Amino acid sequence: MTFATEPRFQHGQAPRTGVLLVNLGTPESPTPAALRRYLGQFLSDPRVVEIPRAIWWLILHGIVLRVRPAKSAAKYASIWTTGGSPLRVWTEKQTTLLQGFMGEQGHDLIVKHAMRYGQPSIASQMDAFKAEGATRILIVPLYPQYSGATTASVMDDVFDWGKRVRHLPELRTVARFHDDAGYIDALAASVQAHWASHGRAGKLVMSFHGMPERTLHLGDPYHCECLKTGRLLAERLGLKADEHVVTFQSRFGKAKWLEPYTEPTLRALAKAGTQRVDVICPGFVGDCIETLEEIAMEGKEAFLTSGGQEFNYIPCLNDRLEWIRALSQLVGRHLQGWPTQRAAQPSPSVLAAQRERAKASGAKQ
Repeated sequence: MTFATEPRFQHGQAPRTGVLLVNLGTPESPTPAALRRYLGQFLSDPRVVEIPRAIWWLILHGIVLRVRPAKSAAKYASIWTTGGSPLRVWTEKQTTLLQGFMGEQGHDLIVKHAMRYGQPSIASQMDAFKAEGATRILIVPLYPQYSGATTASVMDDVFDWGKRVRHLPELRTVARFHDDAGYIDALAASVQAHWASHGRAGKLVMSFHGMPERTLHLGDPYHCECLKTGRLLAERLGLKADEHVVTFQSRFGKAKWLEPYTEPTLRALAKAGTQRVDVICPGFVGDCIETLEEIAMEGKEAFLTSGGQEFNYIPCLNDRLEWIRALSQLVGRHLQGWPTQRAAQPSPSVLAAQRERAKASGAKQ
């Protein structure tokens, strides 16, 4: 095995701790060429598409990557910002804010972000940690609910990086936070803030990203964790059973996915006489193509064209104070036992007293 060239170990170097926030990823630009590269990497992951490789390779390169990039590029263009992809913008902001929160609590940390697909890659950021002297790294996939297709795929990439590294750092990971009290409180605060500004709809739709139903039967806990998040959020908001519903979006292909599906549910609610809905996506901590285009645009159109009167999308947690505080608490718990506290510096008065004692001691000698 050939190991990558890495920084020379320095005896006596103070060990440092890194925190890596990892999100799904984004294309570099809203163009067919960029989407082809991004989708090629994303859809080649065997954790994402669990069918025989040879068959899927033919479908992916013979059909999907010939047709889907142009369609996806148009969707990305509809939500692109001056700062680039919304997912990148929010992930960068969360990284910066987390660094600040942890620093205020006295933690001396290196905080970075990476994308499972696209840039910056997990491998490049792990290399950067080592270059900066990090000997302990906490991996934080920004997926509240665990799935083999998301959280486990992040760890696959981390372990693949580790295969070419001679001097491995200590590693920890956050596997899930679907029922974390701070995360649930942050979600509730975002809903309550929306209600305070816009009033409350008769139905709160909680839309999570979908997965093929077979993953549930194969042992993936994702479905159960989504339902628990929905239940805890409803309880926190004091909602009755008929005032909320959990749905699943982003179905791809002809296989049966987790139900109920989001868009058919929105249409059914409208046709049944529900005039107004609020929709939130608790499985995403930052707004992205799945929330801004699929829900806030396509979902809205589905509801309104089916007889609904008012559709309100409640933004993701993004840079909300409650969420960054919850994230810092989550990270803090997983860092326990690692020496991350910044060394206390003597106050100016103490330093002055020490200098005076040193002078007095020198004079006596």
